[in-house]
Amino acid sequence: MEIKIDRNEFYKCISKVQSIIERRSNMPILSTVLLATVDSDISISATDLELGFQQTIKADILEEGSITISGKKLFEILKESKNETFYIKEKENHRVLISDGKTRFELSCLPADEYPVFIEPEDVTIIEVQGKTLSEMINKTIYSVAIEESEFKLSGVFSEKVSHDGETFIRMVATDGHRLSLIDKSIPNIDSLDLGDGLIIPKKGMSELNKLATESESVLIGFKQKNCIAKKDNILLMIRLLDIKFPDYSPIIPEKEKCSIELDKNILIEALRKMLILSNDRYKAVKITIDNNIMELVSINPEIGEAQENISVHYNSERLAIGFNAKYFIDTLQSMESEIITLGFIDDTKPCTIKGEADKGFLGLIMPMRI
Repeated sequence: MEIKIDRNEFYKCISKVQSIIERRSNMPILSTVLLATVDSDISISATDLELGFQQTIKADILEEGSITISGKKLFEILKESKNETFYIKEKENHRVLISDGKTRFELSCLPADEYPVFIEPEDVTIIEVQGKTLSEMINKTIYSVAIEESEFKLSGVFSEKVSHDGETFIRMVATDGHRLSLIDKSIPNIDSLDLGDGLIIPKKGMSELNKLATESESVLIGFKQKNCIAKKDNILLMIRLLDIKFPDYSPIIPEKEKCSIELDKNILIEALRKMLILSNDRYKAVKITIDNNIMELVSINPEIGEAQENISVHYNSERLAIGFNAKYFIDTLQSMESEIITLGFIDDTKPCTIKGEADKGFLGLIMPMRI
């Protein structure tokens, strides 16, 4: 293979795959990107076997072929060069020459025919989703995905179709067992997608899908053969779905709160951040006491000291004292658009619900902690 390619377009593409390529895999080929000529274009592919990325960009094809190059080293070379054009030529003995006209690199590479091939399924039913809508749904759920390896069944975002008020919505739900985030959105032509009883998209795949959604006005999405397929212009993203059953989350969602308070989101975030100053791995809880139109936040760390702050609220119910992980609250509040948020409570053993008028279809839920 021998090509000349625009540095800026090439750099943008290689930048996108840095979070996909595997650096510590027992398969060295997964740390490389595959470059293959397609007519007058070049196809750039990256995969970790669970997630596949492919983008086609223009290039001057001097000789057709395909090669693999270390994704990390190629990124670093492109990053440090300011020249407009790169020259790439495959050499003998699995070597590749890379030059920007000023600096020359010669790298070893692996045989291109050993690169894992991912093929886009045929006859996939695809719908168009607004990038802003998709990104909002991901941002308001992904932070609740479990990160513990033991919680594999909670390691992705669950997506399903739900109906209420005579309309069909797509719902995304994520939970790590200590908190839950849920959002329903109405999306045109959602009925044409076959989501079965729901499916789970892994967190890494959701992150890549969010990048795609953030960069464009709309994204084409479909599901087939246990894969999520997403397209935008000359980019193809394939995400292998998790082959597990998401637990029934409905029993933990309160049907009705016993009492609620409204307050300024930013004021609460600022107060919670102050409480986190004294937290560590052993002491994470903030005690929230609500009584006589005052919301008192207290963080106690026996090894360091105590922090306390009061917030004025409108509250005329009985005294309530309950403990929460302050970081869980902050994660939820930071994902919301509403300036005024509503906290709903039942008692000190039940979860707190978080809602806001500007965040239609969204529900945040935080489980209490013992204090």
